[in-house]
Amino acid sequence: MLLNVHSNSPKIQLGCNDNDTQNSNNTVNPFKTFWMAGFECADHLNAFGHRVDLINETGHLRFVGDDYKRLSLFGIKTVREGIRWSFAEQSPYRYNFTEVEQLIIAAKENNIQQIWDLCHFGFPDDLTPLHPMFARRFAALCSAFVLFFRRINPSGVLIITPINEVSFLSWLGGDVRGTAPYCIRQGWEVKYHLMKAYIEGIEAIRQIDSAVRILTTEPLVNIVPPLNADPNQFAEAVRLNEDQFQVTDMLSGRICPELKGKPEYLDILGYNYYYNNQWIIGTGDVLPWRNETNDERFLPLSKLLSVVYQRYKRPIVLSETSHPREDRPLWIKMLADECAAVLSSGLPFFGVCWYPMIDRPDWDNTNIWHESGLWDGASTPDEIRRILHKPSAAAFMNAQARLKAAFSLI
Repeated sequence: MLLNVHSNSPKIQLGCNDNDTQNSNNTVNPFKTFWMAGFECADHLNAFGHRVDLINETGHLRFVGDDYKRLSLFGIKTVREGIRWSFAEQSPYRYNFTEVEQLIIAAKENNIQQIWDLCHFGFPDDLTPLHPMFARRFAALCSAFVLFFRRINPSGVLIITPINEVSFLSWLGGDVRGTAPYCIRQGWEVKYHLMKAYIEGIEAIRQIDSAVRILTTEPLVNIVPPLNADPNQFAEAVRLNEDQFQVTDMLSGRICPELKGKPEYLDILGYNYYYNNQWIIGTGDVLPWRNETNDERFLPLSKLLSVVYQRYKRPIVLSETSHPREDRPLWIKMLADECAAVLSSGLPFFGVCWYPMIDRPDWDNTNIWHESGLWDGASTPDEIRRILHKPSAAAFMNAQARLKAAFSLI
């Protein structure tokens, strides 16, 4: 479907009625299931300048209906998907949502709830976050998507992540030349302009449909000083840990008020947590997540989530988590332990998303697959494989049963 939409789209009221409208202080969980599945949708330029297209590399676009049916094994009814901005807008303000419509229809046919990433690292060839028209183009995209989606689904909850992992994207493209704009030591500048677009995007979304829920998805990290650190190293670790909150602080208006962030833009806070999210400053050495040596610098996931909740007092989702290869079952057991701790504490903890549910290739070397899904299987032009990793599946179902018995989770 082709659309022509500019940033001055008319305000209309769609979606939930007044009785259903949820604001940022509402702690009602909008997700169909506590356990969620993420499908890789990255579409950025990689370190070599090649366009990534993981939704096709994994075969998910071709076999979305079958992928959704597979989720019934785990009773999952909520998924993360992406529209791939670089494919949806191949000329300014002209949108082709044909492939997005294919995903939406498959979800309706399989009773699946979709969370939509509008920018999952990628943007059109003629844009970077430092382009003077980036924010305006992104806001127009947000308007176009909401209008398009509501023509297909005129009611019900719509959940959107405007830009995925701003902190990571600004580091990747602004500091280490891993994607456009391929900068060094410009991470703050890239982050600032991404957040300008993010906030203008929310404004555009809410002008059309004030009931849309916003899910942020930021990395959750713990950066520690080395053993026997001096005062400067301790101070540096404190500063770096504080920096992880810059995105949500800008979104809420705590910092950079000229961007017009507002507390109500903090709705549901998603955090992405992997095995290498705790490390030592200077060396970059990862703190082993099993913490066999009882290193006091290592913090359990439940503690990290408690810290962010105390800071913002908003509902929380673990929006991405997984582990590569043979340690997947152990990681899942750890997740169950930490989720139980969070839920027992009474925090509004809305869910956990295994990301990716279907394995994915590496961005910079697509011949290497990470073996981090609950289904494995490298894809070729002639074959798409979906091989259930049985030890992980068993661990996942055990984790679900444990939390369901203790907390009545679906």
